[in-house]
Amino acid sequence: MQRIFQIVIFAAGLTATASAQDWQLGPFTRPLDVPVISPNKASIFLDPISQKPIHWEALHTFNPAATIAPDGSVAVVYRAEDDSGVMGIGGHTSRLGLATSSDGLHFKMRPAPVLYMDNDAEKSHEFPGGVEDPRIVQAPDGSYVVTYTQWARDRGTYTIGIATSKDLVHWTKHGPAFDAADGGHYKALMYKSAGILTELRGDRLIAAKLHGKFWMYWGEIQIRLATSDDLINWTPVVDPATHEPHVLLAARSGHFDSGFPETGPPPVLTSQGIVMLYNAKNSNPEDTIHSLQGDPAIAAGAYSVGEALFSADDPTKLLARTDQPVFKPERPYERTGQYAAGTTFAEGLVPLHGKWFLYYGTADSFVGVATAPMKK
Repeated sequence: MQRIFQIVIFAAGLTATASAQDWQLGPFTRPLDVPVISPNKASIFLDPISQKPIHWEALHTFNPAATIAPDGSVAVVYRAEDDSGVMGIGGHTSRLGLATSSDGLHFKMRPAPVLYMDNDAEKSHEFPGGVEDPRIVQAPDGSYVVTYTQWARDRGTYTIGIATSKDLVHWTKHGPAFDAADGGHYKALMYKSAGILTELRGDRLIAAKLHGKFWMYWGEIQIRLATSDDLINWTPVVDPATHEPHVLLAARSGHFDSGFPETGPPPVLTSQGIVMLYNAKNSNPEDTIHSLQGDPAIAAGAYSVGEALFSADDPTKLLARTDQPVFKPERPYERTGQYAAGTTFAEGLVPLHGKWFLYYGTADSFVGVATAPMKK
């Protein structure tokens, strides 16, 4: 088991305190009042496991990652659900599709998925639920790293899978993120949602090293942290008192994240510290996770977006957190669909033309976009 490590003092210019106006990204607004990616019933893919043609994005296209492609276009890798299985959340098979855009608003979708369950070494982790909810970063060498949920639905297990690519089309799977950590200690752990720390270099967000390591915020219900030397094999940061993965962010009673927080897009290292956009579920009386009171101004069970600031000197240290959501379900396509309580579920963040482009899932059904000016 990894023990908590000494934090090396980082750049003196990073401050430990900042006002919300100073450190937050945003405010985010909708440049278009419609989804930017929607299901396509005409798309057909020959599934390598069943050897049958599948309408792989017929029902829902949502929960998108985003990055800048090698040609400079915006690339969105989104979760697509086919029309198999039972009608209900998590009842279909998911694959990851790729769409590109020169302006970040109007997309051309590839006819076939780019990452999917296959007769490969990861089949036991991904069949029959498939692959879900990606987040993408570009590595310092120019390649791409995606974290995604591997959903073995029949066994009821899920993990964070890691895959790499040079072109966003052809991917190499590396298996669950924590399998090699601490002698296999985490192989039975179920965990999902992971964003690798990035920094702005020119016009791209690139995976950033702090104190000689890469960092990854991960988890739903509670957000935790892990480190890596190679962006592929990750080791959770543990609490010295419990020797279990260190909890950094948890639910708050009476707030928009009273249900639980969940890791959003890859966090960004800024002059103020580490800024993390996170997804937040408002408490629902039917939840069995806990009994915290929700925010009455937001629908029970709805997902909105919050922001948190962590110290760059110590990435486990929470410095600030928004008391209100910075983006929430308001439009009809964000409040109707597969998830009727409403979602603005953010997973992709890219810089483009002096703005932040935030890509999010709407009601587990479509992909939406919001933008914000980048602060100078």
